[in-house]
Amino acid sequence: LPFLFFFFSRSSAKFVAPLGCLGSRQKHTLPDLPYDYAALEPHINAEIMQLHHSKHHATYVNNLNVVEEKYKEALAKGDVTAQVSLQPALKFNGGGHINHSIFWTNLSPNGGGEPKGELMEAIKRDFGSFANFKEKLTAVSVGVQGSGWGWLGYNKEQGRLQIAACANQDPLQGTTGLIPLLGIDVWEHAYYLQYKNVRPDYLKAIWNVINWENVSSRFATCKK
Repeated sequence: LPFLFFFFSRSSAKFVAPLGCLGSRQKHTLPDLPYDYAALEPHINAEIMQLHHSKHHATYVNNLNVVEEKYKEALAKGDVTAQVSLQPALKFNGGGHINHSIFWTNLSPNGGGEPKGELMEAIKRDFGSFANFKEKLTAVSVGVQGSGWGWLGYNKEQGRLQIAACANQDPLQGTTGLIPLLGIDVWEHAYYLQYKNVRPDYLKAIWNVINWENVSSRFATCKK
């Protein structure tokens, strides 16, 4: 398999590999949210959350299962042309599943504020201050052309935090090598029903529901 993806399991707080051996794999399923659809109001309303989770994310999961079956068949036949032709759909739907599985755990009705401990110290070291980090990640996310994601990632080789943007559903680790810590979805389906075309207002609001405990846990895990 040409793509090795990782997503975050909120139940175990560890990285797990959903795209493993296609010959014996179980089908991917839509993860439950750790809160109700209305729990993030007024910052993200229930209608957005319901559509985003039960429709958009569910579509990525369903399509990923279909494309993996086709890929399995292509592998069995030794059909390299078919394998290559399926890679964009595998990347898009696999990335959509990975990204959203991380995104839901990055949010919490008890979120907001600032991180603590090692993560806060790393942010200060790599960005100067939390305010600078917040400003930079917001600017990168606002600046995504079309659909995509703004990310805080960890560069394991360099031992530092980095900010990056990814287009469409490109997964951060598979695209840049950075380990994803905090992802902000800036596809219009993540905010349009509430914030219309004013993406900066959505990005201002989302900081009120960032689950820093989860992000800190991911940071501690990836450093091991």
